[in-house]
Amino acid sequence: MRILLVEDDTAISSEVAEALKRRGAAVDVFKDGALALDAPDSCHYDCILLDLGLPGIDGAQLLTRWRKAKVNTPVIIITARDGLEDRVEGLDNGADDYIVKPFELSELEARIRAVMRRSGEGSEIVGLSNGELTLDPLSHEVKFKVQDGSEQSAPLTAREYSLLEALLRRPGAVLSRQALEDHIYAYGEEVESNAVEFIIYNLRRKIGASAIRNVRGVGWKVAKGE
Repeated sequence: MRILLVEDDTAISSEVAEALKRRGAAVDVFKDGALALDAPDSCHYDCILLDLGLPGIDGAQLLTRWRKAKVNTPVIIITARDGLEDRVEGLDNGADDYIVKPFELSELEARIRAVMRRSGEGSEIVGLSNGELTLDPLSHEVKFKVQDGSEQSAPLTAREYSLLEALLRRPGAVLSRQALEDHIYAYGEEVESNAVEFIIYNLRRKIGASAIRNVRGVGWKVAKGE
């Protein structure tokens, strides 16, 4: 999952970004509305977290311009403005949800999952499965079948979860190294040349070598399932 966070308060943006990264998300942070304007055109985001009081272009104007430009990514407004008129205006401008600071990170994570389910962007995230592998977004575990037909589970690191999520969103499709890196890492993060291979190696040790298949010279995939 890749998230765009537009927030000019460094303390809040750092805390939110780190929490989401621990859950396996790649988070791109912008502190200026003008600089964030073109971000959805350059990268596919699963969700946008948007503050209203921004330098450059304020959040309300930014949201309006995105919606006019047919940016349909789910948007959650995160702001200290708690008045009824502010909430109504935000939702009328095209926001999918509205959460007032200060908020609990667990609630924010739940709201992200909810808006993605409603929009269809993440309708498959809860119980994401191809019949052989099933991701649990709450426990960050993967359930998988073994040879005798029984089911086992294994805990995943944030990177392992994010990579497997990318593959399970498109079971049967081959994803290149670049596509997987784009899903796992935020803009500007340093990526080692063999990072994807290392993550896949560790995943295979947990869930079996055949669960993730390599298409030589192209990329990796999981079975399409039934």
